[in-house]
Amino acid sequence: MASRKEALQRRANRVRRSIKAVANGRPRLSVHRSSKNIYVQVIDDVAGTTLASASTLDTDLRSSLKTGADTAAAAAVGKLIAERAVKAGVKEVVFDRGAFIYHGRIKALAEAAREGGLNF
Repeated sequence: MASRKEALQRRANRVRRSIKAVANGRPRLSVHRSSKNIYVQVIDDVAGTTLASASTLDTDLRSSLKTGADTAAAAAVGKLIAERAVKAGVKEVVFDRGAFIYHGRIKALAEAAREGGLNF
């Protein structure tokens, strides 16, 4: 029987494989959620570089958030990553939720990024 960590890694790889198949050269908006924080990056897989990143640990957000582990914090990070990505010249991305289901904080981040100007 596979451990929980192995099962999560397998699920994340399955999601990334399907995303890369439909990406058509678009950067990937990758999300990681921990119990205390949320992290997001815009990654160009062709060049292997990170174009923009944001998290609840950023000094801009940290002081204004009550906690880094709620949907309000995820929405704030979504707006921030959209702002930074548009500044870097990225408007079209593919959403990589990793091993996490599209619900709660992940959904709040995605909707805020869409409102901020990213298309996916």
